[in-house]
Amino acid sequence: MGNSGQDQLAEKKAKGKSAIMEIFESVAIAILLAVLIRTFVFQPFYIPSESMVPSLLVGDRIIVSKLNYHFSEPKRGDVMVFKFPLDPSRDFVKRTIGVGGESLSIRNSQLYVNGKPVQEDYLPEELAFADFGPVEVPTGSYFMMGDNRNNSDDSRVWGEMPEENIIGKAVLIYWPINRIRLL
Repeated sequence: MGNSGQDQLAEKKAKGKSAIMEIFESVAIAILLAVLIRTFVFQPFYIPSESMVPSLLVGDRIIVSKLNYHFSEPKRGDVMVFKFPLDPSRDFVKRTIGVGGESLSIRNSQLYVNGKPVQEDYLPEELAFADFGPVEVPTGSYFMMGDNRNNSDDSRVWGEMPEENIIGKAVLIYWPINRIRLL
């Protein structure tokens, strides 16, 4: 009988260790999954400036899909997060206005791509901004502009954004709650 008391005590210790080990394994797996998802699938970003008003407001929080551009090419109108070409330690969010091989110009606040006017429904109707171009977008690059054209440090200032700087496509505003929507 004395032996069975020791057996029960050893069994309780083993169960305690296995419970602690299970918790540790669960936490380790959760951390690993979070890192993998953030690195390869989705990443949250904070909007710090007015360059994308009215589409994105200062303080908005967005989710960026890192997978979209593995299956399709960026296209005009996409809101994209990318490494700033002049300082890759900074992330920028802008709208894709032109892709490699296109000629862009702005005349009388109207965007022209390859000489044809482009409708930009995301811009406020009364917005007026300076003429620009024409410029040719090199293959493998993108011309990026903020929706708040008069308050945006964009490709008109620093040139085209190379494809290797792409982080992903902005797909969702998730905060504040009253602004939750797909982009």
